[in-house]
Amino acid sequence: MGGRICVSAPGRICLFGEHQDFLGLSVIACAINLDISISGTPRADTVFAIDMPDLDRRDEFNAARRVPYHGRRDYIRSATNVVSCHGVKFGCGYDCTLHGTIPINAGASSSSALTVAWVSFSWATQTGRLPDTPEETARLAHLAEVVEFGEPGGMMDHYTSAVGGLLFIDCKEPITVERLPAKLDGFVLGDSLEPKDTTGVLGKSRSAMEAGLAILREGVPEFDFRTTALDEVEPLLGKMSEESRKRVVANFHNREICREARALLADAEPDPSRLGELLHEHHGHLRDGIGVSTPKIDRMLEAAMEAGALGGKVNGSGGGGTMFAYAPGRQEEVKAAIDAAGGRGMIVTPREGVTLRIERTGEEGS
Repeated sequence: MGGRICVSAPGRICLFGEHQDFLGLSVIACAINLDISISGTPRADTVFAIDMPDLDRRDEFNAARRVPYHGRRDYIRSATNVVSCHGVKFGCGYDCTLHGTIPINAGASSSSALTVAWVSFSWATQTGRLPDTPEETARLAHLAEVVEFGEPGGMMDHYTSAVGGLLFIDCKEPITVERLPAKLDGFVLGDSLEPKDTTGVLGKSRSAMEAGLAILREGVPEFDFRTTALDEVEPLLGKMSEESRKRVVANFHNREICREARALLADAEPDPSRLGELLHEHHGHLRDGIGVSTPKIDRMLEAAMEAGALGGKVNGSGGGGTMFAYAPGRQEEVKAAIDAAGGRGMIVTPREGVTLRIERTGEEGS
């Protein structure tokens, strides 16, 4: 495959359904204009040499055979192996440069965007195109990031990065994706600059939920977390540990919030005030029930609201990382307030999913 290949995969914000994709429930997420970008030119051998100047790192491996891992979360190498296992034969290597504008390990989907970008890039180097559908790209990226290393994450991030835009994702297999008509603007992402343990937070949340759900399934033979009402299971809540009970109740409430938000965002011009209220309500359950906010993120959200935001929430698995505020018409003021609260504010806008550009000598194509 001749010429330079360039790929860009976006990060995301999760508006509704946080901590629910791995439960087989639904989420609403939006791709944003922060990305992982990869560009490269072909070599005469089958080696991929990757410069990562943002991280002051470099990697190099022969893609013509199974690539060994340096350790867990070695996503570029795992994505190469997954692409190879799905029928792509590596007959040509590339000299590559990787850049990113997504805050790393901060809940904005940097690792999933990286995996989506590398699946797309490595596929295109050998075929001249992306996988057949964005959904296929997402599935391969999930295999590379989550399944390959036995991690607890769901598929929301991969689908949002690959497909792009504002999406309602039903995470029950087979996963379905629906583009929502709402035209949204006014988001400000805030990085708390607090490190977080994504796999630890998700693992703890998942184990506590599974313990609580086991009690509900035993006590209610027809129990279905997607449809059973909270009042039907309230007599069983006392049998749970406090940790499980709080998470179960919060997830019931967040399930209903996501349903209302889907109906709201089916309108091309949804009511901004109601959208802000739903985000604020969702954050309250994530903070008090699931326990994934932090005092600093709460201070950043309070500062954003005082500066004119209509709502906001912790973004991603939580325990640190990012939040976002919804502040149409007040983005600059809210960004300044987040900065003043000790975070790093970034005005973000929705964008399309993963993109491919192929530059040949004397021309550009896509």
